[in-house]
Amino acid sequence: MPFGPASRLGVERFDSDSPYENFSGDPDASKVEVINAVYRQVMGNAYVMDSERQLVPESQFKLGEISVREFIRRIAKSELYQSRFFDACSRYRYIELAFRHLLGRAPASFQEMRVHAERLDTLGYGADIDSFLDSDEYQNTFGEYTVPYQRGWKTESCSTMQEFGWSFQLLRGNSSSSLKGDLAGISSRLGGAVYQNRPLAVIAPSSAETQGWSFRPATNLQDATTRLGAGAVGRMYRINVTGYKANNIRPISRYIKSNRVYFVPYEKLSQEYKRIHKEGGVISSITPM
Repeated sequence: MPFGPASRLGVERFDSDSPYENFSGDPDASKVEVINAVYRQVMGNAYVMDSERQLVPESQFKLGEISVREFIRRIAKSELYQSRFFDACSRYRYIELAFRHLLGRAPASFQEMRVHAERLDTLGYGADIDSFLDSDEYQNTFGEYTVPYQRGWKTESCSTMQEFGWSFQLLRGNSSSSLKGDLAGISSRLGGAVYQNRPLAVIAPSSAETQGWSFRPATNLQDATTRLGAGAVGRMYRINVTGYKANNIRPISRYIKSNRVYFVPYEKLSQEYKRIHKEGGVISSITPM
């Protein structure tokens, strides 16, 4: 059951439609609706131009040669999806969005995200997409014929309250698109809460009477929290990093202890985050000083 009315939680747009399904023998009009629903879900409600549509997979689906799940696999592995959500985004922002687009929920923990990060490093992008679509969770929830839908904001869909709170961070924003109008943009929306495995409060939406998650005024710039609740301007953070390789030949311990420690002001966290991942490091924790 939903945790209160969807309109009060700011996720009413995900509560208005029934799941889209397609079975053998369904009319062509139904297949067109399913194709459009797949683009909305997998592409994060972003606009897809006619020239960007994946015409070959669409044709295969209409002819009954591939299922809904296999059609989704081709969209998620396409250059269109990869260029928008993998190449252009930070590593953990891509993983957040892949959970939202393909499983309809937020990650449950940092460990769950790290598994995907390591798979990307060892097996590559295509194998990571397959791991979502071939998982028992996907098969048991959506099967071959149902288009994935947002389910993380409903309490029965979450394994932990942490995942429940994280779902609202990923679903709500200035726009229903995954990137356009989103406060996080191409950076991780869960931020330091991921590395600390820290739950986030579910804040009510803004209204004429209240100032909620979409507006968080700052009275003092030195200790003002951001609208994402990630930290304070001017505050220093300690970043523990593992996973570096000595001379790119011999791996150093990845999990027992940190290889390096950085002290970074909040306003440079995003820049440092990208640099570390570009160099192949794995952030084990981000702690305010």
